[in-house]
Amino acid sequence: MKAGARNQIIGTVKSVKKGDVMSLVKVDITQVSTMASVITTESVEDLDLKEGDQVELVIKAVHVLPVKLP
Repeated sequence: MKAGARNQIIGTVKSVKKGDVMSLVKVDITQVSTMASVITTESVEDLDLKEGDQVELVIKAVHVLPVKLP
């Protein structure tokens, strides 16, 4: 998948806190520190995100979108 956002950061999932509708995914990054993303629980499950997974954070406007790396 190619993203249109220009700000992209590689990081490692530090924690996943699932809610009924939304989930909080915290990501450790080397460039700054830890960033966080609030996404739907459905997206967390679709991406099968768990601690230790490496993701690319795609930053656009106020959204931080995790894209799981192979």
